[in-house]
Amino acid sequence: MDMSLIVSLALVLVAVIILLKTAVVVPQQSAFVVERLGKFNRKLDAGFHILFPFIDKVSYRHTLKEQAIDIAEQVCITRDNVQVGVDGVLYMQVLDPARASYGIGNYLFAIAQLAQTTLRSEIGKIDLDRTFEERGAINANVVAELDKASEPWGVKVLRYEIKNINPPHDVLSAMEKQMRAEREKRAVILTSEGERDAKINQAEGEKQRVIKESEANKTQQINEAEGEAQAILAVATATAEGLRQVAASMTVAGGAEAMQLRVAEQYISEFGKLAKAGNTYVVPANLGDLTSMMALATDIARGKAGRA
Repeated sequence: MDMSLIVSLALVLVAVIILLKTAVVVPQQSAFVVERLGKFNRKLDAGFHILFPFIDKVSYRHTLKEQAIDIAEQVCITRDNVQVGVDGVLYMQVLDPARASYGIGNYLFAIAQLAQTTLRSEIGKIDLDRTFEERGAINANVVAELDKASEPWGVKVLRYEIKNINPPHDVLSAMEKQMRAEREKRAVILTSEGERDAKINQAEGEKQRVIKESEANKTQQINEAEGEAQAILAVATATAEGLRQVAASMTVAGGAEAMQLRVAEQYISEFGKLAKAGNTYVVPANLGDLTSMMALATDIARGKAGRA
């Protein structure tokens, strides 16, 4: 009885072992690689699978999820011979579990090492000042090189991101001084440009003022000239009309006597003004011959009247 119980327990244990060897459950987003007698047989996707006991063996287990690998900080030398510490993070995914199992011994370690060497090469191509602004280009170049190298391993490198770029303290101090100098330079340039624009605007305003004043003076002179011309024309017209009236009056009765009387009055008036102007003056020799002067004026007036 005891012997049969032992045998039964042994059979149950063998059955459990066989069940464990033959039944395999693959989780979601995972893939198992099965070897039969040490040789690749097939790939198991998510789900329940039965294996041949003691013949089939699950040799490799891979996750098909996207994985993030931390790339440790390393010292890189830029093109201008400045040492900087650079670290990053790499995102990759297994696409072919079979090649990931047999293409390389440890694809995670290989990709991490390749990422470091590629990053050193990319940093060495550019100057320190451009490393901060060229992060996108550096990341893209690293991904391109890693993806090309990892394709035979059945691994897809999705992206690479630089986390930190740490220059030495003395270099950081020099960069801060340079940035401060650049800001001061821009401030001086902006101030000078503002002063230049203000002077240009002021000169333009002065120019416009001078132009407006000259145009106003020109208009004023034109108006004054036109007024003087009209005044001269009016005086000439009035004088001509007066002469015509005088000439016409000479032809009527008593006209000559009236003219002689007018000439005599003006003669006496002007001579009186001349006497008041100074103590010494020169007079004509025939000053007392008033009659001859009136006759001369009468003859001149008659001559004009005859021509009229």
